[in-house]
Amino acid sequence: MDVLRWENRQLLLLDQTLLPHRTEYLTCTHYRDVAEAISLLRVRGAPAIGVAAAYGYALAAFNYQEDRGGSLEDYLKKATRELGDTRSTAVNLRWALEQMDRAYRTVKDKPLDEVREHLLEAARGIHMDELRLEKRIADFGSSLIPKRARILTYCNTGALATAGWGTALGIVRTAHDQGKDIEVYVSETRPVLQGARLTAWELQQAGIPYKLITDNMAGYLFRQNEVDLVLLGADRIAANGDFANKIGTYNLAVLANFHDCPFYVAAPSSTIDLKIDTGEEIPIEMRDPQEVRTVRGHLITIEGCPVLNPSFDVTPHQLVSAFITEKGVIKPPYDLVKIFAEEGADR
Repeated sequence: MDVLRWENRQLLLLDQTLLPHRTEYLTCTHYRDVAEAISLLRVRGAPAIGVAAAYGYALAAFNYQEDRGGSLEDYLKKATRELGDTRSTAVNLRWALEQMDRAYRTVKDKPLDEVREHLLEAARGIHMDELRLEKRIADFGSSLIPKRARILTYCNTGALATAGWGTALGIVRTAHDQGKDIEVYVSETRPVLQGARLTAWELQQAGIPYKLITDNMAGYLFRQNEVDLVLLGADRIAANGDFANKIGTYNLAVLANFHDCPFYVAAPSSTIDLKIDTGEEIPIEMRDPQEVRTVRGHLITIEGCPVLNPSFDVTPHQLVSAFITEKGVIKPPYDLVKIFAEEGADR
């Protein structure tokens, strides 16, 4: 199932807020539709929102009307700001918009129709490149999976969160396809339950054995020696290897470290932000308190209960056994600047 696709000058997005019980597509005819979908988690996952934002930028070019006044360049700058402001932590969003701006610069003096088609091809290129890189990540990562493995994962890092194959969950899929005996422990991932709603659904669709656990059961599994490795994704990785991921990731890293369990992070290089030195510089998105007060719209606590709802936390690089990217498996010490600086955004 496509997570997103372009048809007839429209972007269709699989509405992930309705899964696993309903599969419906949103039809985005304006870049603001894309921005709203990203903000409301209808499309989510760092790679997926980067791809969606790229198409949103292209859509803005199709939305622009010359007879309304103002330049296309100013209109695209406005669209970039609105798309970029939807999520503050995941760097893929900014990366994709920067790529689209570079694409625009190469054709800015061309006729409008030519600019539009060029930007659409640039967005498609980002989409296809991301999918290709995910397959490479999966190939590299599967080499770390033993013939029999009990894998603990967190949030959702499969096709739904990416360009169509997955990062951490893409590695699981590839290892399963290779005939490895795999069982996945799926953390439910409060407060929005991406693990329970999305990861469990993807694993079931793929025929991969899994068990759903509440987030506070992880310590029990480690204590019972039921986890062979932890495998998850990232939303932004600093130059020193500190990384931000869904809130609760740091807890699992500490547990894995205490129990001498490998802790692997899978992400494309677009997730690496060489402009920041450490995780202390990563902005943490604070989300709507209602996400914590309710489950699927049903109030589970006192009306108006005070809530703290950071969407991400930062895990120190010292707790990471390896990063798995399209460049291969990167182990400590982490000198990500040396590895990725030469390619920069053109990976």
